[in-house]
Amino acid sequence: MEQNRQLRWMRLDNAALIFPAAQRKHWSNAFRLSFTFRDPVDPALLQQALDNVAPRFPSVCVRLRRSTFWYYLEEVDRPPAVREDSYQPLIPMSRNDIRRCAIRVLYYRSRMAVEFFHAVTDGTGGMVFAKTLAAEYVRLRYGADVPATHGVLDIRESPKPEELEDSFQRNVGPVAAPRDDGNVFRYRGTLEPDRFLHVTLGIADSEALRSRSHALGVTVTAYLTAVLLQSLLELQAENIPRRQRRKNVKIQIPVNLRKLYDSRTMRNFVAVANVGVDPRLGDYTLEELAKLVHHQMHLSITPKNMQAIFTPNVTSEQNPVLKVVPLFLKNVIMRAVFDTIGERVASMTLSNLGRVELPEAMAPFVERVEFVLGPQSTAPYNASVTSWQGKTFINIVRNTVEPRLEEIFFTKLVKLGCRVAVESNDRA
Repeated sequence: MEQNRQLRWMRLDNAALIFPAAQRKHWSNAFRLSFTFRDPVDPALLQQALDNVAPRFPSVCVRLRRSTFWYYLEEVDRPPAVREDSYQPLIPMSRNDIRRCAIRVLYYRSRMAVEFFHAVTDGTGGMVFAKTLAAEYVRLRYGADVPATHGVLDIRESPKPEELEDSFQRNVGPVAAPRDDGNVFRYRGTLEPDRFLHVTLGIADSEALRSRSHALGVTVTAYLTAVLLQSLLELQAENIPRRQRRKNVKIQIPVNLRKLYDSRTMRNFVAVANVGVDPRLGDYTLEELAKLVHHQMHLSITPKNMQAIFTPNVTSEQNPVLKVVPLFLKNVIMRAVFDTIGERVASMTLSNLGRVELPEAMAPFVERVEFVLGPQSTAPYNASVTSWQGKTFINIVRNTVEPRLEEIFFTKLVKLGCRVAVESNDRA
């Protein structure tokens, strides 16, 4: 970075406020984006690419700091050192790690990965950073002239003010939606003693998924959600035989709010739609589940409804009494809120970043683009999806011994006519 350059700092955006308080020794809310290239990664060139890109992203290359009343993010004076990837993705970031830098840049063989503490940004913002970093690496490694298109930013430009805004504050509404009651099925399983994170990757043909989704009149996201709901219903039935004792099964679907509110922020700007069913009402066919998910999503994902969902969090932050509460007490309050209602409103999350688009000059050097969402703090599973060059990459993570959910889910996809190649980091 340039010498004597004024480093920026910024308050956490509204979605990020709870993440530092919710952090645990063995869990931090984080996600990973990775690019697999056609050749082994050159660490020195990757470091140079990161050094070149970092000044363009003052809200991403940051560390977490604290004041008397609030956490805030401060731009680091130099980017983190790239390092070889470890034996598993998303090793929890300690508080000291995040105080030094809240992102990691890793490499292993042909793969470059960036891991983000979620207080920094969401999947959409993270993808812009990862794309731009990968583009600069391709330029250095292969001499390709990669233009600033398809989500790759021009690193010669200065950061734009709209990229640094907290878009929640600008779009707060007059009405707060009631919160879900949290009475949902949450699979437990046998926790890995060392918290090892298993990642099971299913690689499916994108056209086959689209064909089966369109046959039911739904999107790929709705189709995969329906298959996952059906898998969770089966898993709950195995664990709770008596139907009347079963709980609702709900899947949390993150919604990128930028298109709904014309935002260009690089920070968090996402809300969630919770979709699901009550298993006590009877069994559901896949067609029923797909239609239910489709209609629930369409009812939820509107500007007014999404605004009502995030408004209570913004109004709480703006409360004049809460503003003067010392940070250590805020941490106690926010952690209690997180533990009570934060993750307990859904069985798990399915986050789909959709079809990845890259500049034509860059595409021949990239073989995979993957997204891995870390597990929940008190439940073992989450799922994340990307598509690239005709393949859909479905990552299911768990921190428990039993691989039952992914077995059910991928078996169902195959029986539905979607050929799936499965890879895993499971230990022998």
